Amino acid sequence: MKKFVQTLKNIWSIEELRSKILVTITLVAVYRLGTHIVLPGIDPSKINTSGSSGGILGLIDAFAGGAFSQASILALGIMPYISASIFIQLMTILYPPFQKLQKEGDSGRKKINQYTRYLTVAVACLQASAYVAYLNQTNHEAMLPAYASYFWLSTTLILTAGTLFVMWLGEKITDKGLGNGSSVIIMVGILARLPQAIWQEWSSKSNRGGGGLLVFVIEIAILVAIIMGLIVLIQGVRKVPVQYAKQIVGNRQFGGARQFLPLKVNSAGVMPIIFAQAIMFLPTLLSNFDSTKGLARVFGDHSNYWYMVIYAVMVIGFTFLYTALIFNPKQIADDLKRNNGFIPGVKPGQPTADYIGAVMDKITLPGAVLLALVGILPGFAQRLNVQQIFSSFFGGTSLLIMVGVILDTLQQIETQLLMRQYDGLMKSGRIQGRQTSSATPASM
Repeated sequence: MKKFVQTLKNIWSIEELRSKILVTITLVAVYRLGTHIVLPGIDPSKINTSGSSGGILGLIDAFAGGAFSQASILALGIMPYISASIFIQLMTILYPPFQKLQKEGDSGRKKINQYTRYLTVAVACLQASAYVAYLNQTNHEAMLPAYASYFWLSTTLILTAGTLFVMWLGEKITDKGLGNGSSVIIMVGILARLPQAIWQEWSSKSNRGGGGLLVFVIEIAILVAIIMGLIVLIQGVRKVPVQYAKQIVGNRQFGGARQFLPLKVNSAGVMPIIFAQAIMFLPTLLSNFDSTKGLARVFGDHSNYWYMVIYAVMVIGFTFLYTALIFNPKQIADDLKRNNGFIPGVKPGQPTADYIGAVMDKITLPGAVLLALVGILPGFAQRLNVQQIFSSFFGGTSLLIMVGVILDTLQQIETQLLMRQYDGLMKSGRIQGRQTSSATPASM
């Protein structure tokens, strides 16, 4: 406890770190305040929040920190920006002109960011129109008749402006705050629902008497175990030994050191789960948010066995696909050769690329299976009579993003401490965040 207090004092004594923390807290508070401002033309007392309490709509509401179900001006949250960022990132991998832009340095990155913002506006307008249709279906009684003729236009404009405002907050947190702004905003939205989820689960189990309280304690223990396992999955690496050849320049000798090439077990990060959920959401969107029609009845229920099977298969497939897109063993082999490095027992060049690719395939399979298991755990939790809102914290995108962002933020704090000769946050080992290559532009 004494060491923990001293670490907090050390963090607060660093002026730059203290400023970053205060800026982050202030901007997050502004965002949370905005999530409670209701759209014009809607009576707050008549809003029906049960329509987005489960399924994919519940997940969207979790990312928006409850703003989606409350018909807030920030109901769309940061998700249109995340969607646009993911699309632009894929374009930089698959489309040569965007690849060229990415290699142009700072000027290229500015153009890519500009394109991302333009695409965010288009995505936000489309999602805002869909959200108006959702409100007409689930909250028709809450709409004021006198405002009906202006509702579609004003709501679309306000929701789009709200998304751009949240995007601006995220960029400010990234520039002047602590951590990646978009990721921090999503994490705060998820964590905002945690106290309510725990209270609902506690109330549900306490009504069952002593046996129910024991079940609640067991659920908390399982949740902690899942979080610890997820930390291992995020930080897990396979170290490939690399030997650097000796070089003699003048009278000095360089190289000859033996190092390790870390290959991430989960190099795709949260992206496979996001892709899978985006596809699983399409039937619900095409059915005009009616979860009782056709495929939406299956794909909108996380506890449905068919949903879990299809979802797990898609996560595994997208893990291999996205890893193949972002991980280039040929480039790694060329970099090693250029720096006079080689893997012992493997010839430089293409044989090294083949060897690294084979190792990556071997470690990607267990990582993909574990990621799929994490994705379907909330469905199993619901089938075991865990409250729906609390079950979302047993796995899936919510838990993966939450743990990943916390690790990234702690890594930044530890780096600041070590740079100024303070003890780190942990006694042994370093806190490892996610590699840049495995994150989205929003570091999700």
